[in-house]
Amino acid sequence: MGMPISLALRGRHEADDLADAAWTNAVHLLQQVDRVFSTYRDDSWISRLARGEVRLADCPPGVAEVLDLGERARRESDGAFDVRRTSDRGEDGGTVLDPSGVVKGWAIARAAELFTCLDETDVCLSAGGDMVCRTAAPGSPGWRIGIEDPADPSRVLAVVPVRNGAVATSGATHRGSHVRHAATGTVPRSIASVTVVARDLTWADIDATAAYAKDGDALAWLRTRPGRTGLVVWTDGRTDLF
Repeated sequence: MGMPISLALRGRHEADDLADAAWTNAVHLLQQVDRVFSTYRDDSWISRLARGEVRLADCPPGVAEVLDLGERARRESDGAFDVRRTSDRGEDGGTVLDPSGVVKGWAIARAAELFTCLDETDVCLSAGGDMVCRTAAPGSPGWRIGIEDPADPSRVLAVVPVRNGAVATSGATHRGSHVRHAATGTVPRSIASVTVVARDLTWADIDATAAYAKDGDALAWLRTRPGRTGLVVWTDGRTDLF
């Protein structure tokens, strides 16, 4: 998927064959997702669908689910988030199908479900800094997730306690200006990063990306989102909790 994947386990099954099997299955699932959704592979289902070589009905079931999530996210973000973006190539102003903004969180959330077989074991599955956390070990204090300072990634700006839920961050620190407002094409200028904590990583990741794309309107929009908390960091160094 073009990003580091890491797993932290703590408790009864932190280092046994059951944990090894769950990890193997999770990696296999993520490899399958890459084969279906990668926009960098000409033979992926999503690339073939974008070229009109296959119909949506021909694709694996997950494709329709991801595109439905993308359409819902477009509506709920007032167009800031969309699985169709303006093409980076050509001069015709066309669009390309790129559901990556949905797939990352969706795939990790599905992979995390494979670790529910590890009873009495805390699980934290992370992909490119976004993560699913589960607490099941007896007496466990839960997880403490550090939020890095976008102006200085070596510095932890805040620590978020998470027992069972997900954390996602969107910003330009590590990948440059890769997020734009889907409807206007504008690059965020006043916002440095958005971290969203929610029950489900699919929506934590979507909302972090959409809010970042909304730039100055991020905080007001996030405060309308049910069940979300987190931190907005502005380019002038200000921070806001929501």
